[in-house]
Amino acid sequence: MKTTCFVAVLALATTLCMPIGAQNLKLKGIGHNNRYDNGDQMVSTYVGWNAELGKAIFIVDNGIYAMNYDGATLSTPEKDPAVNAEEVRADKDKALWASDFNMMYGNSGAIYVDGQLVTVFSRDESSTPDEELFQVCKWDATTGELLSKETRPKSDRLESAGMAYNPKDGKVYGLFYLTGQDLPEEITSDPDYFEDQDADMTDGDAGYCLCSIDLKTMKVTPITPGLYYYNFVTFAINSEGRAFALTSGGSRGVLNDDGKLIDINGDLTGAQLCEFDLKTGRMLTKAVQKMDDGGEVYIDYVPLVNGTGYSSQYRRQAACFAKSNPDKMYWIGYVNSGKGINEWGSWGALPDKEWRTNGKYDTALYEVDIKTGEATMLSTVTNRWTFSALWVEEDDASDGAGIDVTEEPTTEAYIALSTADNGAIWQLVEKGKQYTYRIEPAIGWKMHSVTFNNQDITAQVTEAGTITTPVIDSELSTLFVTFEEEDGTDIQNLKQTSNVRILGREGGISVKNAKAGDMLQIYTADGRLLQSQQLGSSQAEVALEGKKLYIIKVADKVLKVRL
Repeated sequence: MKTTCFVAVLALATTLCMPIGAQNLKLKGIGHNNRYDNGDQMVSTYVGWNAELGKAIFIVDNGIYAMNYDGATLSTPEKDPAVNAEEVRADKDKALWASDFNMMYGNSGAIYVDGQLVTVFSRDESSTPDEELFQVCKWDATTGELLSKETRPKSDRLESAGMAYNPKDGKVYGLFYLTGQDLPEEITSDPDYFEDQDADMTDGDAGYCLCSIDLKTMKVTPITPGLYYYNFVTFAINSEGRAFALTSGGSRGVLNDDGKLIDINGDLTGAQLCEFDLKTGRMLTKAVQKMDDGGEVYIDYVPLVNGTGYSSQYRRQAACFAKSNPDKMYWIGYVNSGKGINEWGSWGALPDKEWRTNGKYDTALYEVDIKTGEATMLSTVTNRWTFSALWVEEDDASDGAGIDVTEEPTTEAYIALSTADNGAIWQLVEKGKQYTYRIEPAIGWKMHSVTFNNQDITAQVTEAGTITTPVIDSELSTLFVTFEEEDGTDIQNLKQTSNVRILGREGGISVKNAKAGDMLQIYTADGRLLQSQQLGSSQAEVALEGKKLYIIKVADKVLKVRL
């Protein structure tokens, strides 16, 4: 997914003795102006050539910014810490620090956690989607010091609508944008499933999945058993461990007397507030009665919380909670969907050239009631700044958690060895040595077994999913991994209680721990029976084509495996 808007992170500090509607908030974050008169290009100021560093030094708008909300208006964002051009010219260290600041950009997501920032910036190596890379930077949130920087591949799936810390289990979660995965039938056939109506996002190519993420290793672990095709723009977790997201929306609807958008039924519409179960990754829904155009009444399942009443665009935004108030979510979002009545009197996308007067890119600070979903606009944001992460300074649930997002640099690297059906890749290794590999199942699958030269070494797989081979002692060795679905398909709905092991090997499978007389049946993925035989002993060898999906049944054990 290409996110082209400029972004920023901010912070909220609160005077706890004041009523929530009138409290002072200190907003701090990684900020960037949303729009310039010359287009949406970043403005940069040339400071000079630093001979010691051997590079030209520029100052750009990227950096940590501070704002204050006094109960009525939001102050203009100011860079904090400030970047002084004279200091940058005179001091090499300051010049390097300012140069690093230029990289504080989170167009693919960012998070504040326990005094640190993590930003994810996506870019193309040579303007080809398949070569998209992620630049992950980690920062000190007070000084703006760059703690680490690394480039990671597109396959790491780091594009997110937002990340947030959960104080109840000490983990970080996010809505990550993944490719090549449809929602499974177990979800789409569930009456609680809420079907998105945005046709251009339902082509099965990509969507969002609730995941956990280890900020040290940046490893993303999917939780949702599939993908949601919504235009999510924010993600936040309150101090009670409840997770919420906002979708973009608001191109349809009319304004009520309060100036908020309502739908044909008189309900608030616009940006939609959704709640997620962090354990299952599923969106919480409710049943509502609706009427179609023909007057027929029907039951629909919609997100548990209603619309905010404000339109918002599918561009980088952010939301957060104060630790001291889990019922109100703060959101920096757009004032409209980018559409309105144009100069010809027609409803459509407003022209970019008139952005200063037509309000197309205006942003505002909102307070969202998580019980109703309704939002209250607290103040517009000067110069249309946007943000990629929000937190309440000195009142964030992650503060004091003892989290360290950095780790010692490693020289470890992996190559994914993958082939088409008719061939193989052989790695050149040395006899007398051992080699370590990382096993990564696809979404909805898990590792079933690992064999090395037909020896079962599954028990040696680590919690991190790595396997180290025995000492290499032959010229040709084979490491074979078999995967099964998370919820194995059971053709006859039998309980899988046996200890039968089905091990992958070159050219087929090995059956272990069966009983003489057990029936072995092998089906294609569409349920067509390929083989059926009665076992004469506790084990058997069966030849099968590789790179295919099989349903294998032995006694009461049923697995769907891919060789």
